[in-house]
Amino acid sequence: MVKVSEFLKQHGKPSREVYLDHENSGWVPPEVVEAMLPYFNQKGYGHPSITNLPGWEAYEVVESTLEKVNKTINARDGELVITHSGTEANNLAIIGAALASSKERKKIITSAIEHVSILFPARSLEEHGYRVVTIPVDKEGFVDPDMLSMLIDHETLMVSIQMVNHEIGTIQNMKTLVETVKDKNDRIIFHTDAVDAYGRMKIDVEGLGVDLMTLSSHKIHGPRGVGVLYVKEGVKLKPVMHGALSTQKMWPGVENIPAIAGFNKAIDLTFTNFEDNVEKMKTLRDMLMKGILNNVPGVLLNGPRGDKRAPDNVNISFLFVEGESITVELSLRGIYVSSGSACTSRVLEPSHVILAIGRKYEEAHGSILFKVSRYHTKEDIEYVLNQVPPAIERLRIMSPLARQSSETVKKAVEA
Repeated sequence: MVKVSEFLKQHGKPSREVYLDHENSGWVPPEVVEAMLPYFNQKGYGHPSITNLPGWEAYEVVESTLEKVNKTINARDGELVITHSGTEANNLAIIGAALASSKERKKIITSAIEHVSILFPARSLEEHGYRVVTIPVDKEGFVDPDMLSMLIDHETLMVSIQMVNHEIGTIQNMKTLVETVKDKNDRIIFHTDAVDAYGRMKIDVEGLGVDLMTLSSHKIHGPRGVGVLYVKEGVKLKPVMHGALSTQKMWPGVENIPAIAGFNKAIDLTFTNFEDNVEKMKTLRDMLMKGILNNVPGVLLNGPRGDKRAPDNVNISFLFVEGESITVELSLRGIYVSSGSACTSRVLEPSHVILAIGRKYEEAHGSILFKVSRYHTKEDIEYVLNQVPPAIERLRIMSPLARQSSETVKKAVEA
């Protein structure tokens, strides 16, 4: 078995690098790192619930960060819970709502393209008598409000539907979906996983009417180790973890103060010149999407186009070649992407999201997710577009799936 250190040595350091795997996690800007450093050993290194100077300094970081999140999503004081990840926040939302319920309603509705940190906790509740209903999506990943309405009944406890899909960038019409649920029964809890929406589109929890919403630091170029759950005033949850409480009732343990300080700074950077940054991402997204679709035969775009798609998301299936081989080949060229779901990239199973929109197994296996950011340049995308066509052509020549020329692959797709 080859050790990772040996593999890294063989891989070497490319002369140029373009990181497009921000779904997985990624690069943290220097300003964020600098904001974190003092809280390791200079100030705020105390416990945020202890009444001494280092403790007060730590608590001030928590307080300041919660205030900034409130402003960016139009939430009120006391409606946010800090966790250590978006996954933890999603688990608290799903399981916490179930634990706090009266047990008379045990039906949970979610979509077929949710993140596994929604699907897995929901399915775990089936062991306790809950029924999980998965609503299908159309070929672009959209939930049909009419179908959602038909699934709602007197047993429905909650509905959880992503605001923006993490793999194919579908932007759901959340206002319509929430209204559909609340019109049928306003007691039903509506949760949305918004980790791929935050920092990419404007969010107003009051206007949307959602009851629970999940955010994550590392999705806006903050550090890993911070998640947030918005809990609308009056919505009941029970803790899913137990231990010594710090500054919050819903999540035990000491808050990760350095990471929260980094998240605080990442919020500042993300929402400064916000609209310009979003437009820049859209421009780079479309440049990358168009360049690949026009210059690489045998490709399929996964997800919608235009304003219905997240500004940073490009997901393309390359036919007759495995996604894992593409990630390695592009990595050798200094281009870093992910294959299928970022959370299952080391598992040789096709993405459940790509399958849910009607793609075949072989099409799902060849899916590649590119995510641009405000830190990318036009030159970065040009470099990617120069490298992707020859990389795919080389892999197809070697591929046991199809030893065909690019022209043959193109004819197969057109047929």
